[in-house]
Amino acid sequence: MARTSRTEEMLVLIPILLLLPLLFFILRHFKILSSPLKSPLVPPGPYPWPIIGNILQLGKKPHVTLTQLALNYGPLISLRLGTTLMVVGSSPVVAKEILKTHDRVLSGRHVPSVFAYMSSELNNLSLGWSLECSGRWKFLRTLCRAELFSGKALESQACLQEKKVMDMVELLGTMEGKVVNIGEVIFATVFNMLSNVLLSRDFISLKDESVGGGLKGPIRKLMEVISAPDVSDFFPILGRFDLQGQKKKILDLIGSISFAWADIIKERRERKGSVVLQEQDFLDVMIDNNFTDKQINQLLLELFSAGTETSSSTIVWAMAELIKNLDSMKKVREELVREIKQDVVKEFHLPQLNYLQASVKETLRLHPPAPLLLPHRAIESYQVTSYTIPKDSQVLVNVWAIGRDPLYWEDPLVFKPERFLNSALDFKGNDFEFLPFSAGRRICPGLPMAAKVVPLVLASLIHFFDWSLPHGYDPEKLDMSEKFGVTLKKEQPLYLIPKVRK
Repeated sequence: MARTSRTEEMLVLIPILLLLPLLFFILRHFKILSSPLKSPLVPPGPYPWPIIGNILQLGKKPHVTLTQLALNYGPLISLRLGTTLMVVGSSPVVAKEILKTHDRVLSGRHVPSVFAYMSSELNNLSLGWSLECSGRWKFLRTLCRAELFSGKALESQACLQEKKVMDMVELLGTMEGKVVNIGEVIFATVFNMLSNVLLSRDFISLKDESVGGGLKGPIRKLMEVISAPDVSDFFPILGRFDLQGQKKKILDLIGSISFAWADIIKERRERKGSVVLQEQDFLDVMIDNNFTDKQINQLLLELFSAGTETSSSTIVWAMAELIKNLDSMKKVREELVREIKQDVVKEFHLPQLNYLQASVKETLRLHPPAPLLLPHRAIESYQVTSYTIPKDSQVLVNVWAIGRDPLYWEDPLVFKPERFLNSALDFKGNDFEFLPFSAGRRICPGLPMAAKVVPLVLASLIHFFDWSLPHGYDPEKLDMSEKFGVTLKKEQPLYLIPKVRK
């Protein structure tokens, strides 16, 4: 199926939106047409069109549009999207208000309409899309932290992840002098890292010519469907009709992805009853905790989709920035030669690679994996700064805008890892001018794993290979355009030619 651009998705919405005046009297009856933007207590924003509000103003890169609107209306703005009010914070001060000071009442989750089919079950099934921070959600977070993301768990995963990185290095060694879609190789490597931790199995064959085949396509399509505009998100009253067929698409995708590990779950349940296993993976942990197949499928789906896309996209952005900025690449390489020498890159080397770590941070500043984070929801009406956020409003934090704010960053559009070398700024949720993984209750639980996987893969790519662009292309002219979605990806694939370093 061909990829559908966000612009095309918006064009699909237009005829549907033109029919909405027929609902005018119904909407007035339910008193949901009156715009809260008229209230002086609600954050300011652009004046909404009748009925549709500001939907068509967002464009295909809403993180950029919202950044520009914040320049006109201030760091806390609101837009009317149909009958939904969206509130957006675009400064460290406002981000701290949303994610820390008022975290309790603003930590609900605004769930896309494509998940409406399971809305009554989200609090029992989902780690990322639970409506509220329920007891079950807290249990899932605690379980994942202990078994996947704790220091002890990550230490036990180190050898496995290093092996998968060397599998990648061996593959690239056979492709010396050839043009490689490096993003496909990175995706496959990160996916297999995670799949072995979760299910003790590779799901993508690196020797396959397609490299990133198998589950890559369905998982990326799933992320695109979640990101695509749906008229039901703007007018929930239309949700039951699934006018764009998005719910059917997502059910089909979830079914095809879950089918990939259905036999593994069945076999593991049967084996558990007769064999005492010495080494356990996360599937064993879930079975030991009496997870149903539905609960296992949901958690695996979220861990795979969130963990692979964000980490692999960040590594691609880092490679692109270093290819484009040759002085920074030279400094990374010199550091690797000095610290690693002729050895294979190991996780215990990472704390000594200060410039490489600074390059990762600088990449996350310019290209945060989720530019607007996942949408929060106001559990009840609450006041932030001098404005009121009404109950059930969608609440976003534009970390892309914050990371490029000239009030907080010198030369904000320049890739300059040096800014982090003598800085205590980190991405662990305590520095609100740098929030690629969010903060507060909803901070990304996989942050500790990403903080090891991303620099490990990046360091190995640079340590073992020299890289060049195809056809003698000028690195300074490398296209750095973004493709907006749940994950902010490079719009054009990164094609590179590896040369093995002797």
